[in-house]
Amino acid sequence: MTPAPSAHDRRLYRVTDAMHLLSLSRSVIYELIRSGRLRSVTQGRTRLIPSSAIEDYIALLEKEAS
Repeated sequence: MTPAPSAHDRRLYRVTDAMHLLSLSRSVIYELIRSGRLRSVTQGRTRLIPSSAIEDYIALLEKEAS
């Protein structure tokens, strides 16, 4: 049996997890999703943010800063 993935190995994050990872409020996260700056997917009624979307958003911020 394989061990459960750690928090850093996760591929999908709930909005509350993304809030903590990015140090942003819930309303800012949803505004980023609405504006297309942060990608998300839905599974049933749950909105999930792929880890690649978080990495892409951080890269976008770094690009805009330079």
